[in-house]
Amino acid sequence: MSVIKVNLENFSQEVLKSDKPVLLDFYADWCGPCNMMAPEMEAFAEETETVKVCKLDVDEATDLAMTFGVMSIPTVILFKNGEEVDRFVGAREKDGIAEFCGE
Repeated sequence: MSVIKVNLENFSQEVLKSDKPVLLDFYADWCGPCNMMAPEMEAFAEETETVKVCKLDVDEATDLAMTFGVMSIPTVILFKNGEEVDRFVGAREKDGIAEFCGE
């Protein structure tokens, strides 16, 4: 599965109501570390069957970033049953992302 772009309109459906755990990457196009991590997130998304991988542009959804207390990017939050269960800040490689998700 590829990475799903999330915005204000589809956030609830894609993240909060998902039947799978969701890994949500808060990013921006101008962010160097975000751009370095993007292919790693794509690679993880292609390999996993158990986690839905999404990304949210903080410039397009500032309110959502503020709601979740995102102060630095990239910030990656793991949701289960619509609730935040863990997060990390900063870029990671695919193996580190998989480990974070318990894979």
